[in-house]
This record gives sequence, C-alpha cells and structure tokens, in this order.
Amino acid sequence: MHISHTSYTEENYIKAIFKLQEITKTKAISTNDIAERLFTQPATVTDMMKRLAEKKIVTYKKYYGVYLTAKGEKIALDIIRKHRLWEVFLVTKLNFKWDEVHDIAEQLEHINSDDLITKLDNFLGNPKFDPHGDAIPDKHGKMQKHADSVLLSSITKTHSYIFCGVANHETRFLQYLNTLKLTLGNTIQVESINSFDSSYKVRINNKHSEFFSAQIASYILVQPINGR
Repeated sequence: MHISHTSYTEENYIKAIFKLQEITKTKAISTNDIAERLFTQPATVTDMMKRLAEKKIVTYKKYYGVYLTAKGEKIALDIIRKHRLWEVFLVTKLNFKWDEVHDIAEQLEHINSDDLITKLDNFLGNPKFDPHGDAIPDKHGKMQKHADSVLLSSITKTHSYIFCGVANHETRFLQYLNTLKLTLGNTIQVESINSFDSSYKVRINNKHSEFFSAQIASYILVQPINGR
C-alpha cells in the first residue's frame, strides 16, 4: 500500500489517532487528546482533522471527537508496521537500546517502499512484537495483540502481573525503567494502592519494591498472571 498522497505531518496525526485508540480502547478521540499527544494546540488539530476528513481519512464531528475511517486505518497500520519493524531492526541487528530507537524509527517510517518493508520483515523473521511490546501489523494489517493487557493505572486489586508493554516511548521514561531494571516479561506484583494519590507500591521480579506515581502507572501495560 502506498501512502505518498499523505504528508509527513498528516501521517503523524493519523498514527497518533490510531495509537490513542489502541491505548484508550475507544473509537472516538478528542482533539484535546490528540493535541496533548502531539504537543500542539487544539485549534491546530481541528484544522488538520478538517483536512483529513476531506480526504476521507477520518470522520470528524465537532464536540463528538474523531475516528479513522477504513482508509485511515489502512494508512495508520502501514505507517505503524514500518515504524515497529525498524525498531526491531535497530535493537536486534544494530544493538541500539530500546530507549534510543523511537526517534530514528519516526524518520524511517516515512520511507515509501513496499518491497523494502517486505524484505525487512522477512529478514527479521516476521516478528510479532517490537522492543516496546507493541504488536507489529503484518502485510494484511493483522496484529497478534497481548491478551488481556491493561494499563497498570486501571488495576484496583493487589495481584501479580507480567510487564508486557509501554504506552509512552519517551526516552526519559524508558531510561527510568532501565534504572529499575524493569524489562518486558518481568513480573510486577502490586503490593498496595494509595487511595489518596492513586500511586502504586510494586515489587519487581520479587526482588525490590518501588513506588509508581499515577502518571507512571498510566504508561505501563501489564497482563494478569493466570488470567486473574
């Protein structure tokens, strides 16, 4: 699928909407949420949504939010597929760390060559997940998502979970997790939840306890162990 008809900026908006839909598990996304994610003004987002609506990439109605059309979803999946495959390549083949690859992949994702991406996918062994735990769409747009994954901030019971992904790829956040020696596949045991500030006391791999603020907890994706 070719996306040359969309600009670099438009592609970033399309991907942001898709990512917000992934995180919130809702269809309609507010312009304020998009503005916050892209560090821009809501009025700027509104102008872009009108432009994308004209191209039938999004459906937009003032005060009711925006969502990707089928055409928009195809474009988003193509961009995301490229981004996540490049991240796998950078980490597994060029030995970049998981906190170093996002910005590089942001540039590489705009390369428009289906043949290159097909060969890259095959070269990497058709990976299902990127270094941050995000599912990689296949050439048909299908993804093998983590079953029952939720944000740590939505957890209301003390229990043990598997760390399966992040909802924030910022370098500083990933480096913070590095200092905790927290990597994908580790066990996070919720020991207590503070009802005042919604912070979490957790034990990592049954070795050391840490306190996560409500904000940090909102960036961490986990899966319940034993489906509980």
